[in-house]
Amino acid sequence: RWEKGVETVLVRNENYWGKKPAMAKAIYKIVDEWSTRKLMLLQGDADCVEVDPMYYDEMEKESGIKVIKNLKELAVQAINFNQKINATDNPYIGSGKLDGAGIPPDFFSDKNIRLAFAHAFDMKTYINDIIAGQGIECPTPHVTGLPYRDDSLKSIPFDLKKSEEYFKKAFGGQVWEKGFAFDFLFNQGNDTRESTAKLFAETIGKINPKFKITVRGIEWPAFVQAQRQRTMPIFYIGWIADYPHPDNFMYTYMHSEGGVYASRASYKNEEADRLLEAGQTEQDPKKAKDIYYRLQAIWLEDVPGIVLHQPVIRRYFKDWVQGYYFHPMENPLMYKMFSKGY
Repeated sequence: RWEKGVETVLVRNENYWGKKPAMAKAIYKIVDEWSTRKLMLLQGDADCVEVDPMYYDEMEKESGIKVIKNLKELAVQAINFNQKINATDNPYIGSGKLDGAGIPPDFFSDKNIRLAFAHAFDMKTYINDIIAGQGIECPTPHVTGLPYRDDSLKSIPFDLKKSEEYFKKAFGGQVWEKGFAFDFLFNQGNDTRESTAKLFAETIGKINPKFKITVRGIEWPAFVQAQRQRTMPIFYIGWIADYPHPDNFMYTYMHSEGGVYASRASYKNEEADRLLEAGQTEQDPKKAKDIYYRLQAIWLEDVPGIVLHQPVIRRYFKDWVQGYYFHPMENPLMYKMFSKGY
């Protein structure tokens, strides 16, 4: 049974031909509020809950729970710039003009804007405070653990002077003179994304008081729909591997037509498209390395977004849960393996 936005109930198939799961029923609930999720776990109303990294220290003193640490996911989190915003009935871009009360649909098509935003992201505070050090900094969508990653690359540095320089160049100086306003949305219940958006908005606002970013939470279905409709100016979203190859990440974030996030952000680079298509079938390791090294370089040249981190997560269970084995491409948890021992 699936009750949209509330819960999904899975029942064991007693006639299954193979080994049956230990549990007869699994219930997956959507509970946005952290304090409610925490109480459910501590009281035994939930066997496992999602814990944002900022609450890891808080959970250290709790009893009756089992925690598994240092689980490196084949996943990445990133902020994407939408270079061709859909302005039709769009409440997220204010006036829809560069007049201090909104932004035009092509706001992020100016590379100066993208560079200004990239230099204004405080990665150190993000890694240390918001995700409690539980992440690997990624300059591009290519994650550790996969071949052909250029480990010599560095993220665009946090530099407010550089950011100011690029803001002053953007749109021939109009951005600095007139200012801008737009909404930065996050999916409700994701405290990490909310804190990140607020940090970013606050930092941008300090550069010029005419720069106004309103952070606002919406429900997950609306969040995804806004991405698909290309109405969000920027969006913070993650990707977890479907298969262990750099194509799954680089194609997703960079291919103009087939890439889920590239297309939602209206990003297009013809060289990147050609390389991505070639990389899917290239079997020579040297040629494949050349392809993916070049793609990573293009990402930093074009600045289609800001890659934040590769998650190193923890899983929290009630102490009676048994049979959990981590998989780096796990999403969601593998209920089939679980059992309870009281």
